Amino acid sequence: MKLIPQWRRAWRMFSVQAMAAAGVLQVAWETHPEAIKAVVPASWVPWITVSVLLFGIAGRLVKQRGVDAQGDAP
Repeated sequence: MKLIPQWRRAWRMFSVQAMAAAGVLQVAWETHPEAIKAVVPASWVPWITVSVLLFGIAGRLVKQRGVDAQGDAP
């Protein structure tokens, strides 16, 4: 396994941002009080998370400006 040439700019990639958002969503759901959880049905949370991850997969397939190999050479 090798790192991608743009590994130093990975935080700019939509796919990385979507995966981070999915993780934050799960942590936020578990740490919020029950009163706040009552606003969104618990059965929706996995579907929302999966949707965010699917957007991340789509983002990985699209060429993104600002994430190129230039400037990443050691």
